[in-house]
Amino acid sequence: MTAGPDRRVSGRARPDVAWFGVFALAAAGALAPLPAPLVERWYSLAIYPPIQRTLTTVSNVVPFAAFDVLWIGAIAVAAIFVRRQVAARGWRRGALRVAVGFARAAAVAYLAFLATWGLNYRRLPMFEKVVFDPSRITHAANAALGEWALAELNADYAAAHRTPMPIDRLRDALGETLRMMRAPRIVAGRPKPTLLGWYFHETAIAGMTDPFLLETMLAPDLLDVERPFVIAHEWAHLAGYADESEANFVAFLTCRRGDPAARYSAALAMIEYARPARRDWLNALALGPKTDLYAMQHRYANTSVTLRLAAQQGYDKYLKANRVEKGIESYDAVVQLILGTEYDAQGNPVLR
Repeated sequence: MTAGPDRRVSGRARPDVAWFGVFALAAAGALAPLPAPLVERWYSLAIYPPIQRTLTTVSNVVPFAAFDVLWIGAIAVAAIFVRRQVAARGWRRGALRVAVGFARAAAVAYLAFLATWGLNYRRLPMFEKVVFDPSRITHAANAALGEWALAELNADYAAAHRTPMPIDRLRDALGETLRMMRAPRIVAGRPKPTLLGWYFHETAIAGMTDPFLLETMLAPDLLDVERPFVIAHEWAHLAGYADESEANFVAFLTCRRGDPAARYSAALAMIEYARPARRDWLNALALGPKTDLYAMQHRYANTSVTLRLAAQQGYDKYLKANRVEKGIESYDAVVQLILGTEYDAQGNPVLR
């Protein structure tokens, strides 16, 4: 007579034990001090590349951002779940069940995030992969980078605006860069618009890599000449360079070996980080590049200060939670990588 109740108790216990294991695994993934060399060797260079090539190949087939389906679906499922729990159990017990359900969903989503992309935050930093010397980072070197950007902007303006960016050439340039960096090949993501475009505009976000389906999404109001660097940056994320400075570094190397449109795009990005030593450098710019900079400044001036600051603070906490100590300041570290790295005669970084 006790067999039935015993079976029901054990039936409830097994899922509870399973969820305890899920929570424990998620906590370990968040807190365990994983050795960077092991993450580099076993995840970033072995496990992640085939995951990326599979997921991006599938998501490339879809003409719209599949990430939009994920977040809209998540909101819809959450709303239905809350309504059903409250209707069935009342506000107090229903709220408790909702909290438990959300905690379970968060644990599963976090584990999926780590598996499909997030563990790349734990890999060896780029500073340890290239021959890097901090003494090379000087005001003179920074000014020289600014002068390079200024010269590229003046020289490549006409060619960069003459024809649309050839995506195939940018993809080839990325492939050459990854081979030079001894990194696995990737499937480049199809640049897509997103329903979050309004949010991207208001928060001054240029692009995003979907960490679950590994697709590339762009802001709707980018200038055509901004797109090569932004796309290369997001593709660098797809290649497993999760750190923002490293993604910028790979994008810089990619665009520098690309066509005039790509080089112009890299110069347009670098002029924001490295300024020429001369005080009148803006006057040295031709009218065309100066117009592009003004257009970018005008777009930024028409964003939402409140949303922009909230997004920056949120992303800063996200990066620090993923062990990027500098948070959003890691974007600026690209200048340190560019200036402190040793290059060979072809302009390629010298690897350790």
